[in-house]
Amino acid sequence: MVRVAASVSDLSGLGLLTWVYPPGLVDRVVAACGRSERRKRLLPARLVVYFVLGLALFSPAPYLEVMRHLVAGLRGLGLLGDWHVPAKSSLFRARQRLGSEPLRVLFATTAKPMATEATPGAFWRGLRVLAVDGTCWDVADSEANQAAFGRPGNGRGTGRSAFVQVRMAALVEVGSHAVLDAELAGCRTGEVTLVGRLPRSCGPGQLVLADREFLGVPLWQAFTATGADLLWRVPANRVLPIDRPLRDGSWISRIHAGTDASHRNPVTVRVLAYQLKDTAQDYRLITTLLDARRYPARQLAALYRERWEIESVFAEIKTHQRGAKVVLSSKTPDGVLQQIWAHLLVHHALRELMLRTAATRQLDPDRISFTETLRSARRSVTVTPGSFSP
Repeated sequence: MVRVAASVSDLSGLGLLTWVYPPGLVDRVVAACGRSERRKRLLPARLVVYFVLGLALFSPAPYLEVMRHLVAGLRGLGLLGDWHVPAKSSLFRARQRLGSEPLRVLFATTAKPMATEATPGAFWRGLRVLAVDGTCWDVADSEANQAAFGRPGNGRGTGRSAFVQVRMAALVEVGSHAVLDAELAGCRTGEVTLVGRLPRSCGPGQLVLADREFLGVPLWQAFTATGADLLWRVPANRVLPIDRPLRDGSWISRIHAGTDASHRNPVTVRVLAYQLKDTAQDYRLITTLLDARRYPARQLAALYRERWEIESVFAEIKTHQRGAKVVLSSKTPDGVLQQIWAHLLVHHALRELMLRTAATRQLDPDRISFTETLRSARRSVTVTPGSFSP
């Protein structure tokens, strides 16, 4: 893995947060969400946005420690005047005033594909490779959170899980590990339902990878309607007749919606069947890429392994960045959502820095250490004089 200290030092006096999310952009988002203050406050909305991002960046550090990190540069330059770090209760109320919406809108505004065709592993035969999947966040056990999000069974049939959980579905750019879109809901909402809201961020020139639990005609058609191509795994019990065999061992077949009992509305797909080397595990994939000459089955099977990159993304966010086994601390549903959007924003910023570092050194982004980038970014959080002055 490659260290990134030299690249982060280019941001000295600025900090990762204000580099990726400039104060002007934050102000516009805050205003669009109706959170601009009507009177001068000790904690203006702009500062609170950076504070919430700081909580995610320095997780699980306490409130006052994070605020001291954010204002250290101003204090060192003698620019604070009589401003002082507020009490924890004031920071808590400021987070409540801000709410989750500005963080969600800031993410939606900035979460765009990062990779270029020169980025290793980002494109395959001209198609940008994406993946979809879901995960859950453990959140504070409060009555409000339980009512809003629910608590899953513990899997042993003896009761409920120890934690209230938020379910998240995400669309990820495989080559950069950038989260391009996400949907959040309580754990009672299924992953398929949440993934069904992500086609809005897909389109022509993309190839979306997904695991077998997502295979269903309505969801398949929702993604293909955007112009995106798909490569999804198939459940073992799925019947896929051979309508036309192809020269590379794959075949043209059809799938039907569960509601299409008479099979009047088939969806044409191409099937790839193979067995992983040195194992007895059989795999079957279906794809919209019907041309066996242009899209060889062997290469598609090898490409499908990239779907597991999304699991690495979840580990980066939930284990390394948030902290292993850390439970999100907010006692209110809106506070929980605010924390999750903040974590996604910080991860996006870290990945943007890593991609920039890799491009500068002509490296695969996978050669850049996420944990080292995270540590370096924490050291970089000093601010340009006046960039978000209290």
